[in-house]
Amino acid sequence: MTKNQQLTLVALRLAIGWHFLYEGLVKLANPNWTSAGYLLDSGGFMKTFYFNLASNPGVLKVVDFLNIWGLILIGSGMILGAFTRMAIISGIVLLVFYYLSHPHFVGLKYALPSDGSYLVVNKTLIEALALGVLLVFPTWKEWGLDRWIWRKMEG
Repeated sequence: MTKNQQLTLVALRLAIGWHFLYEGLVKLANPNWTSAGYLLDSGGFMKTFYFNLASNPGVLKVVDFLNIWGLILIGSGMILGAFTRMAIISGIVLLVFYYLSHPHFVGLKYALPSDGSYLVVNKTLIEALALGVLLVFPTWKEWGLDRWIWRKMEG
């Protein structure tokens, strides 16, 4: 990989990392934030699963905690280049959960406003695919804290 290719992929990693980190911090800063409204607005073939998560207060508390701290840890890992492979895989999993709760299929309508018109492919799916690209091009071995971890493991 050329230096320009590496830098472009690192910039993508940093941008997605910032997106995750900021989303988590905003949720953490708002003591009234909950995923209940989002989960109850779910559609598609998995909506019952998401409705069940939202309808159980104990489970909802765990989901909210995992969502907030998952976003923060994934974003931090990607920005710092620390435990990056785990952060990227976790990010893909989280984005797939988001996508499956609000898939953009014909006939599905949501109460929460969308900032675009989509059919199957939306920003969430694109971001998950971008994380897939980052996973197969491990820039963290050269650009990030994992660089030292990899060198110690290989040396």
